[in-house]
Amino acid sequence: MTVPAPAAPPRPRAPLRRALQAAAAAALLGTTMAGCSLGYYTQAVAGETSLLAASRPVEDWLADPATPAPLRERLALALRIRAFASARLGLPDNRSYRRYADLQRSSAVWSVFAAPPLSLTLKTWCYPLLGCAGYRGYFDLEAARRQARELAGAGWDTHVAPVPAYSTLGLLPDPLLNTFIGWPEPELARLVFHELAHQVVYVRDDTRFNESFATAVERVGVERWVAERQDPALGVEFAQYRMRQDDLLRIVGAARRQLEALYAEPAAPGDAASDPRLARKEQILAQIPLRYAEVRDARWNGFHGYDAFFNQAWNNARIGALATYNDQVPAFEALLAREGGDLPRFYAAVRALARLDAPARSAALLALAPGPAPPAPAESPP
Repeated sequence: MTVPAPAAPPRPRAPLRRALQAAAAAALLGTTMAGCSLGYYTQAVAGETSLLAASRPVEDWLADPATPAPLRERLALALRIRAFASARLGLPDNRSYRRYADLQRSSAVWSVFAAPPLSLTLKTWCYPLLGCAGYRGYFDLEAARRQARELAGAGWDTHVAPVPAYSTLGLLPDPLLNTFIGWPEPELARLVFHELAHQVVYVRDDTRFNESFATAVERVGVERWVAERQDPALGVEFAQYRMRQDDLLRIVGAARRQLEALYAEPAAPGDAASDPRLARKEQILAQIPLRYAEVRDARWNGFHGYDAFFNQAWNNARIGALATYNDQVPAFEALLAREGGDLPRFYAAVRALARLDAPARSAALLALAPGPAPPAPAESPP
């Protein structure tokens, strides 16, 4: 669903205060004069400043007669989701997601992921407040593509991913954006819950922990939102969305396990560019869209919404990025179950994990994780 934005320009804001806030957020998101170019720092500050300047309170948009009815309805829904997040999920009750901005583009930022040709381990970039992370974000798509081309020229597998929203961890009032406000209700809710979860717990240098925790929160959050809404149609929509997401993860997970086994084999003698594992890698990757088409046609009742996603080129960087967001989700869900589904107790337990050093934290999550998920079924469910 595409939601038009009002033609009226946003009211001016205090530019100096916004610029200072944006500089702080840019540092938080990964910009620093040491180790990063001045150009990267400048684009991040300018991008954050522009985003903040474009935003204004949701109440202003609702009161503005120029606001189209579809946008008005989505913003009202987003406010209800935002209130639910704090009242029922224990997520921060602050300024985040109480403003709205139309960025006049399809994505908030674009993130560059990179991995070696025979490894799923993502390249990391290190930043002053964020720590090290397996991605590098740009407010300009062409700048992200240039970075990806440079890395590809150096031999990396690369992937540029559109990012509809990101969290400044409560430092700034992260707004609702045109990049996701028109999403189906379960997906709109999950994004708000996910980004707010980053404000509950965040660990330096552990992207997988942070993203998997936020994904676990979004999953339980949407389940509870849908249950409280008591809307049968919404329940069906959510069940179908969850089925497709689980199928997606099983398809990519199967390829990932094959690649991990392949990369663990000893390297052949000779030039790395002629390593026979590279050809076998491409054969495995080529099966991903084929397997998707099989599952889609058998189970998805004519839904083709993921065709573009699956038909993009697959490589180590794409698979590594997906793993970052989902690898430890089963462990977090097991921890939530251990705490009886009580979210405040769950958050306290996660904070305790966050205080451990990295090896101990990983070991604790591994001990919580259930066994591997079964393969995606080939037939439609009854």
